Amino acid sequence: MTIKKVTVAGSGVLGSQIAFQSAFKGFDVTVYDINQEAVDKAEARIKGLRHAYRHDIAATDEDFDAGISRLSFTDDLADAVKDADLVIEAIPENPDIKHDFYKKLSTLAPKEAIFTSNSSTLVPSMFAADTGRPKQFLNMHFSNQVWLNNTAEIMGSPETDPDIYKEIVQYARDIGMVPIQLKKEQPGYILNSLLMPLNAAAGMLWLKGIADPEMIDRTWMVATGAPWGPFGITDAVGIRTSYNITLEALDVHPELKPLADAFKKMLDEGKLGIESGEGFYKYPNPAYKDKKFTEV
Repeated sequence: MTIKKVTVAGSGVLGSQIAFQSAFKGFDVTVYDINQEAVDKAEARIKGLRHAYRHDIAATDEDFDAGISRLSFTDDLADAVKDADLVIEAIPENPDIKHDFYKKLSTLAPKEAIFTSNSSTLVPSMFAADTGRPKQFLNMHFSNQVWLNNTAEIMGSPETDPDIYKEIVQYARDIGMVPIQLKKEQPGYILNSLLMPLNAAAGMLWLKGIADPEMIDRTWMVATGAPWGPFGITDAVGIRTSYNITLEALDVHPELKPLADAFKKMLDEGKLGIESGEGFYKYPNPAYKDKKFTEV
């Protein structure tokens, strides 16, 4: 099977980036979300990537506009997937929502279509039966700022067809990603298995009153040379996703309940991270991007 037409379901920060990166690299992409308001926000969000593509990877306006021309938008799932060769799911990190989505998707998409999930922590075997095509289902997880932090972590279930796995590895390469190939299922893949303990430790240092988020980030950035710290990363990932990931972790790590509560409070206040312009920092000019943030 040759992948030509791609549908990205879920148009939040990362879903929008995945959609545009795929279109930028030459694929016809349909962006789906649950209502017209969300679709309109996605279109504006994607068009707002122009400066980043120009600044970070020297993309020309002509190249950017060509990518835009290969995008279409809809809030009708049946219409979005009717001709799809590949559906990339990037909906909220909530098992119940994903179960319902895949059961519906399985009845609407062409039987040959491959499904992938951008889930941060949930493994494909959890949803394989819902898809109606377990051999054609696997996870492909992207990092925020996909054009720059260009990894695609690829993880199949025990039922995933090895040829389908190889096809998704090639797709990742085709859209400019470095394919990170996992040999077996692992919640959190490689990146988040390393990152989640860091962010959880940072969150608990803050909640215990040891230091404020800026001081914790400053410590990490100065000591390791990293371009941002755990709270800057959390804003980029999104407070909603961080909240859902923390909720999933509570069965094993009940001590993180205060952190989940803190994320919920931020959500109630409309502080979603970079997406809304405010999380632990205010955007587009967060304090950690100021040169003085890490100076003596």
